[in-house]
Amino acid sequence: MADRFMALMWSRPGGLSLRTTWVTPATIWLGLAVFAALGLPGLGAVLYGITSQQVLVVLGGLVAAALGAGGGTVALYGIRQRRLFRGTFSDR
Repeated sequence: MADRFMALMWSRPGGLSLRTTWVTPATIWLGLAVFAALGLPGLGAVLYGITSQQVLVVLGGLVAAALGAGGGTVALYGIRQRRLFRGTFSDR
């Protein structure tokens, strides 16, 4: 999922997969920021739109939640890389 999100955002390094490419600390922080700024408010917008029966708010919330989930996935993948492969990559 992280690879797909990076491809959709035109942010894949040289067309490579995240399996073979190190996720930078800046990318991890950006993913966490996207999750916090879009994902959580997006879920709130979906709930508000459902309760107030506003379809456009629901759709906007779904888009924001999807972007937030993608950013969060990339951040989690980068954190996973750091924990599993500590020392494998030469401090990139």
